[in-house]
Amino acid sequence: MDFIDLKKQQSRIAGSLRRRLDAVLAHGAYIQGPEIVELEKQLAAYVGTKHCLACSSGTDALVIPLMAWGIGPGDAVFTTPFTFVATAEAAALVGATPVFVDVNPDTFNIEPESLRRAVRRVKAGERPSPGAPSGLKARAVIPVDLFGLPADYDALNAVIREEGLLLLEDAAQGLGGIYKGKKAGSFGHAGATSFFPAKPLGCYGDGGAVFTDDDALIEVLRSIRVHGQGTDKYENVRIGMNGRLDTLQAAILLAKLEIFEDEIVARQEVAARYNRGLEGVVQTPKIFSHSRSAWAQYSVLTDHPADAMAKLKAEGIPTAVYYPKPLHLQKAFANLGHKPGDFPVSESFSKRIFSLPMHPYLSAPDQEKVISAVRSAVRGKADPR
Repeated sequence: MDFIDLKKQQSRIAGSLRRRLDAVLAHGAYIQGPEIVELEKQLAAYVGTKHCLACSSGTDALVIPLMAWGIGPGDAVFTTPFTFVATAEAAALVGATPVFVDVNPDTFNIEPESLRRAVRRVKAGERPSPGAPSGLKARAVIPVDLFGLPADYDALNAVIREEGLLLLEDAAQGLGGIYKGKKAGSFGHAGATSFFPAKPLGCYGDGGAVFTDDDALIEVLRSIRVHGQGTDKYENVRIGMNGRLDTLQAAILLAKLEIFEDEIVARQEVAARYNRGLEGVVQTPKIFSHSRSAWAQYSVLTDHPADAMAKLKAEGIPTAVYYPKPLHLQKAFANLGHKPGDFPVSESFSKRIFSLPMHPYLSAPDQEKVISAVRSAVRGKADPR
């Protein structure tokens, strides 16, 4: 059994994939070929934004807007410690200080009222952590659509407006998710996503995209993507990067986009089967009626994750842990001076979480095998709730 089955997907799109790759090989424009513009138009239409910028990775999709906004040393960027390192790393890469905010115990996403308190402490001149610089300026928030579920953007935008902040949505796992009728990637001043192969929409290498409705911002994003170029590649008007998406990866994504919404619908069915089979056994994800998760992962909580994962491994069922150590306790952020207990919800999740196989092609019999193994592993244990 595969944790994520890309082979079945590849078989389904084989004809379209071959045609699109052959077209790139025929025209030979491997950098910034016509497929890049086509992909950007299709992605913007899908997400519901005016603009899309294809780029080299999900990390660069976070870094490029921060660079465009001039965020750097002396600035505070607020985000969650319960996410992949790239979210906070992007802030550190531009010289800003990541300021962590704990997550909601129901959704794994950043908690809006905790965010408000953290922003106001920084504005009052308090250091957000023992190692953080003094006198930080509150500049931006990077909420994460963790495991595919969009964050609570109504509540977050209320804080953003009140406090005069920029919002950069980290939709690396969220593409295909919906919050109150709007697609993930369309919230805030800019949204970022990743096309890492394991993501709901993944290429066969690294890739990412930035979404925005801001006409002025997209021009700066395009410049930064190609070494800060101006009217041509030999005029450089700002410091930028080599952040382009390869044309071959764009061709792959165009083939996958043809079936993407079908796959998102199939993920809902897979998640529903897990929910039914595991209710009362482990703590299953909570999805609100106004939201749709892209189900990048199906993660559950239990007081005995090691028992469950060992049982599944013995039966040939793969599992994963997202994330075994929250960011505030990672060595990379040791300079901030955080200690265990600073963000108790995130720390609790890291000790109790594990993820089950999740992809659009997971069969009902295979799911029953997974569910049976989980139930057997936790039988007689205390209900985690």
